[in-house]
Order: sequence, then C-alpha cells, then structure tokens
Amino acid sequence: MNPIEQLVSNFQDLVAQVPEFLQPLILVLAGAVPFVEGELASMIGVIGGVNPIAAAIAGATGNFLCVLLVVLLSSRARTAVVDRRAARASASAKRMRAGGVGVGSSTAGVPTTSIATVDVGELAADSAEPKPEKPLSKGRQRFNRWLLRFGVPGASILGPLAIPTQITSAILVAGGTPRAWVLLWQAVAITLWTTVGTTSVWLALRVATGA
Repeated sequence: MNPIEQLVSNFQDLVAQVPEFLQPLILVLAGAVPFVEGELASMIGVIGGVNPIAAAIAGATGNFLCVLLVVLLSSRARTAVVDRRAARASASAKRMRAGGVGVGSSTAGVPTTSIATVDVGELAADSAEPKPEKPLSKGRQRFNRWLLRFGVPGASILGPLAIPTQITSAILVAGGTPRAWVLLWQAVAITLWTTVGTTSVWLALRVATGA
C-alpha cells in the first residue's frame, strides 16, 4: 500500500466511525461554509468513502441553502435602504416646496432666517468630504470585471474562482439583480462546480489507489 492509499484508508476509517445517516448531514453543513462550499464538501465526502452522488447532492444542497438565506437577507436589507432613501427624498421635496412658498409670499409668515438656516445646513451636509472607501480585494475586483463583461450568468459561474458564492450572491442582490435570477444562476454555478470537484476527486482516487 502506497502512502496515498494509506492516508485515504486512514481517513475512511475515521469517517466510518460516524453513523452513516449523519455523514450526508455533515456534508450539508460543510457545504454551507464559505470557502468550503459544495465542491470541497463533496470532495471531502468522496475521499472519506461516501458515495460520490450522495456527497455531491449533500454538498450542493448545503451550499445552495446558505446562498438562499444570504439572498433573502440581502434583498430585505436592500429594500429597507431603498425605502429609507425614498422617504428622505420625499421629505426633502416637501421641505423645498414649503420653503418656496415662504419666499414667494409676503403673507406666508415663515421667517426667511429659518429658511436660510435650513439651506446652509443642507449645503454644509452636501459639501462634507466623503470618507475614503476601502480598496476592493483582488477577488472582488475580478468578480466585478466578469460581471461587466459576461453579465450575471457568466459572473455567477466564474465567481467561485475568485470569491465564495455567498458573497457573489450578496453583491448581485445589492446591485439590484432580481432574487430569482440570482438564485437560478447560483444554482447552476453550484451544480457545475460541485460536479467538477466530485468527478475530479473520484477519478484521482481511482488512479491513485489503482481501483
């Protein structure tokens, strides 16, 4: 038995100590972890002796469930931000209309000093220097380039090469992409990469162990 066979055998013996019905559940949990995701979870399962199909399904399921949760939370957060901005814009428009009436009418009873105070305050807020933004990571920069070049489908499929699917889905939702569209292409990407990872490690094991 060569060293690789010995290592695989020892790992499979360790996995065998876990009840068989719990093994897929562990892979589901592993697939939900960023940077592990479906492909790495399924690869670990195959190396541990879990059926490749079961390992792939479990890893991809955990990955997608986590992405689904991220998409729902990101969508809710974005909706709250958009609603808050709309409310502020509406309130600002009302103040501007009220200020216009006060200036144009001598009988409005609105002191011009109060209007001037509001205007100065708004100008001061607008003229405040914006805080410097943190530089984007290399992975985020690559993903943004793919998004501009290939759109949501291409960026979703290539995204796992740069950053986890949980992060790519949050970026897409925050940018205004519909939830259903994000989930569809994230599901395609998860299925594709999990299949590639599972097949690759299965073939590698067969070659390494001479099966």
